[in-house]
Order: sequence, then C-alpha cells, then structure tokens
Amino acid sequence: MNHSSHPLALPPDAARPDEATGIITFDFAKLTPRERYKLLIGAVVPRPIALVTTISKDGVVNAAPFSFFNCLSADPAILALGVEYRPTGAQKDTGRNVRESQVFTVNIVSDAILAAMNVCAVPFGPDIDELREAGLTAMTGVKVQSPWIGEAPAAFECRHHTTLSIGSSREIILGEVVFAHFHADTVDPANHHVDPVALDAVGRMGGQGYASTRDYFDLPTMSVEQWREGRIADRNAPPPKTGR
Repeated sequence: MNHSSHPLALPPDAARPDEATGIITFDFAKLTPRERYKLLIGAVVPRPIALVTTISKDGVVNAAPFSFFNCLSADPAILALGVEYRPTGAQKDTGRNVRESQVFTVNIVSDAILAAMNVCAVPFGPDIDELREAGLTAMTGVKVQSPWIGEAPAAFECRHHTTLSIGSSREIILGEVVFAHFHADTVDPANHHVDPVALDAVGRMGGQGYASTRDYFDLPTMSVEQWREGRIADRNAPPPKTGR
C-alpha cells in the first residue's frame, strides 16, 4: 500500500498496514490531534446530538449543538458534554455560561429540528440569541435558569456536576439531570418507555454526515441458558406503533 495515497496522509511510521490480515493499525502517540479527531469521529458513530441551551450572566440565551455527548449514569443521572475551546484557547459561550451559571439544558435533536440545529451551529457572537435566529421556542426552565426548546422531543435540565480539564483543546462537562420535558407522544408515563419512532432522533457521523434512527430493530439479550441451548436471538423489526 502506498502511504501517500492514504486519505489521512499519514507519515509512514504512524500507520502500519498488514496486507495479510487487511488491518491497518495506528499509533496515536504519532498522530496529530487532527488525525486522531478524524479517526475517532469517523468510527465512533452514530453519536447522539445535544443541542445545549445556556444563559449568560447578562441574560442572553445561547444554543449550540454537540456530538461529543452521551448519558453516562442513571443513578445519579449524568449527561456528559465534550466542549471544544476556541482556537485562541478561550472557552466557548457554552462552557463559559455553564461555569458562570452552573446549569445547562440538553435538548435532543429530532429530524424535525435538524435544520434549526444547523443554524445554531453558526459561529454567531456571544450577543446573539441562536434560538431566535433558528426560529425555535425558548421555554422557561423549571429547576434551572437555562431554557429548554419547545420543539425538541425531549429536554433535560441539568445542574453542573463536574468539569474535567483534560487538555488544551476540550473540556468535559458533567451535568446531573434534575428535570425532564417530553412531547406527549414520545413517552408512556406509566412505564417510562420512550418511543424511538416518535422521538425520531438524529445522530452525527464523520465529516459533515448525519444519520437517522429510522432503521430500527430489536435484538434481545440472551441468557446463558439460551446461548448454551442454541436458542440464538434474532434481530426483529419492532411491532407497529398502535398508539396509547
């Protein structure tokens, strides 16, 4: 294989192709931050998207999407955000607002608000309300000062738990969920089951790619007995939604 033709344009000692196995290995210590980033965002997919709303000390609402995001714990209920620093090393509006207010709200991005989310990704100045620019509705938070987005199928009000400064490019912000809002058709309040079809969440891929969650199937986890008896679980399409 010709290393110069590799799409990552890696130096010869960073990528090691094994033609016998068809495997290419990478020594992350020999990669640049940009090369590591491309490998990670291209393979760790699809990533859920948090459209995070915060409020500045001057009362200006900020909204920004983050795909370095996930749920890490249910007890306590912890959501995690990976928030990049600006090229200058300064905090972005989201990080600064969380530090000053100690709260933020995670809004789940559905296909219906994907275009509006993309408007919120525009690098406006700190005096611009992205929700207004995107045509989204800011709803008053119940337990935190930051608003939630009325059009989002689900939103989680969070209090700041911990910020991890892990390097010069990004900080990890952990928030404890203290309140949640769901559109009525997305959740059964009796059993707390969230309907993935109604949620219609969108995920992030590598580059400028996105993916829907509409190609959905069930795959039951097997017991040890089922595995030993050869009762192998098959993936099945979920039953059609019949309403409540």
